[in-house]
Amino acid sequence: MAAKIRKGDKVVVLNGRDKGRTGEVIEVRPGEHRALVRGVNIVKRHQKQTQNQEGGIISKESPIDLSNIALADPKDGKPTRVGFKVLADGKKVRVAKRSGAEING
Repeated sequence: MAAKIRKGDKVVVLNGRDKGRTGEVIEVRPGEHRALVRGVNIVKRHQKQTQNQEGGIISKESPIDLSNIALADPKDGKPTRVGFKVLADGKKVRVAKRSGAEING
């Protein structure tokens, strides 16, 4: 099945403590059904000092379930579902269900 959310997409968080926030997808993990979104689901981790990295408490993104994020509509930025359309030249593209706009990427 074609991926509805891909790396580089702008998404909106639907549930959880970051509800309503938007961010860019850094990484998608289809096997785990999760994605990393920049600036969303930030957790603090205790980092042990290594030869090339300093120790201390660092903040980093944690994966969020794909069911809790939705693609942001290219026209108005609101959450939308994703459909697919085959163009005349045979190319398959993603389409925002809310506005009907094609999604780049």
